[in-house]
Amino acid sequence: MKKNVLYLVAAVFVGLLCGYFIFGTNSTAPGEKVHNDHDHEEVGSSEMWTCSMHPQIMQPEPGDCPICGMDLIPAETGADGLSANEIKMTENAIALANIQTTIVGSVAGASGDNSILLSGKIVPNDENNAVQASYFDGRLERLHVNYEGQKIQKGQLLATIYSPNLVAAQQELLTTTTLKESQPALYEAVRNKLKLWKLSDAQIAAIETTGKVKDNFPIYATVTGTVTEVAAREGDYVKQGQPILKVSNLTTVWAEFDAYENQISSLKVGQKIKVVSNAYAAKEFEATLSFVDPILSNATRTVIVRAILKNTDDLFKPGMFVTGKISGENNHNEDIITVPASAVMWTGERSLVYVKSSVDQPIFEMREVKINGRNGENISIASGLQHGEEIVTNGTFTIDAAAQLQGKKSMMNKMGGRVMTGHEHHTGMEATSNKAETSSHIEMEFSKSFQDDFSKALHTYLEMKDAFVSGEPQQITSLAKKAAAAFKSLPKKDLGTLDKEHLEKSIAMFWAIGNSGRLEQQREHLVVLNEHMVAMAMNLKSPSENLYVQRCPMANSNQGAVWLSLDEEIRNPYYDSGMLTCGSVIQVIQ
Repeated sequence: MKKNVLYLVAAVFVGLLCGYFIFGTNSTAPGEKVHNDHDHEEVGSSEMWTCSMHPQIMQPEPGDCPICGMDLIPAETGADGLSANEIKMTENAIALANIQTTIVGSVAGASGDNSILLSGKIVPNDENNAVQASYFDGRLERLHVNYEGQKIQKGQLLATIYSPNLVAAQQELLTTTTLKESQPALYEAVRNKLKLWKLSDAQIAAIETTGKVKDNFPIYATVTGTVTEVAAREGDYVKQGQPILKVSNLTTVWAEFDAYENQISSLKVGQKIKVVSNAYAAKEFEATLSFVDPILSNATRTVIVRAILKNTDDLFKPGMFVTGKISGENNHNEDIITVPASAVMWTGERSLVYVKSSVDQPIFEMREVKINGRNGENISIASGLQHGEEIVTNGTFTIDAAAQLQGKKSMMNKMGGRVMTGHEHHTGMEATSNKAETSSHIEMEFSKSFQDDFSKALHTYLEMKDAFVSGEPQQITSLAKKAAAAFKSLPKKDLGTLDKEHLEKSIAMFWAIGNSGRLEQQREHLVVLNEHMVAMAMNLKSPSENLYVQRCPMANSNQGAVWLSLDEEIRNPYYDSGMLTCGSVIQVIQ
């Protein structure tokens, strides 16, 4: 009996204790919302607010969801527990994208090799260029050298020309020959006129000996070299001094490189440089810097650096891509943060990296950094990163593309967020008449009618892109103007602020390409155009054809550039035939 009472007392005590822990600590009235210091800390630190039912909604302040009317919650406490600039990827997606990471401060070679890497190409040596011109007015009857790349020797017959002035001068010579004894001054004056027209003494003597006037007079080469341009054709009438051929002696050539502003202080005339060509990748050629351009290009923010290469074996062809390596002083500083160049994305205004923000989970945070300079394949960071942090060094653009698709902050979208379609927005406004309007920075998905019109206009862009692949400036000019007109006709009333900006800047770039006749300059404009075209294309929902977002890391002076294509096969629009397959697919819009 005593045992039963003891058990009963113990049970009552345990029950009271459990009741205290369950109900005793909650003294608020039913329905009353609990606020504590921790909650206030979370609210105060939240940058973006989202809807638990519609995570695509991102707003910079609390309020109601414009779709369903529910209270917005801090993005950090949403369903996935991630902020607007964080993205979580599956292990399978990471494997497919071949995403690789590196610990900041462990970059291989950062502390030993401080060399400067430069990209450039082979061009003719202007000091060895010559022009074969016509020394008198006339008509080209026969052109014996008529294509570029043809080698000529000094004294070789280039063309025959009919010149009324030369015919008259020959007749004067024959007349004054009979007066040579009585009027020697007149005779010498006529001979000197023929010499000024580059007739040799042997040619003048032949006219005097035969006593016959030549109607078609030969023109001989005055230099040895390779024809780089044919400036006239058979049947053309040429003026005195007008070029017929342009010739370059390719026994020496120039290797011209582009150097960035932060590299200028390390470059001096007389420095040794090792040059490697794609054609002879296993062989290094020694050269010396002969020229550093004193004028900085406003368009590319680079200067031209030049070295002279001996080319007696005809190894180097003008137009070849080459890289140059200049050894620098080893002034390694432990406080300087250095990362691989592949880790940094540059938009023209911002430099971004993706940091692995979780040790155990594949969560990546987009972070803005400031660049201090570049040495070879490494970039030094002035601010934004700390030693020991883990950053993405391969697959950066794949992560960024996935972030944009999920409405997160991305390279193309500073603020992040996607907004509902016009129908969803209308429904949400009807359901909650007193709801706040969507923030101006949030962009809307394209309407069905706009997507259809955009897809039609997109084909004009793709035609122009194919012309870049072929390297045809005149065709590019024509197609760029056609594309500008097509995109200008697109309706803008349903577009958000950012999408309008992308569209307007795309139209401006189309016109810039159409008004430029130089392929190199057109490709510079294409880099900017493609950034905006890709940003708009990423908002397409179920396009009629698969679109491939492709990227070449070497384009845009090794900063990388993207483009759109209907074909998975890489056809690079930024380079000529030697680099057509440079690049990879970073995103498929299905």
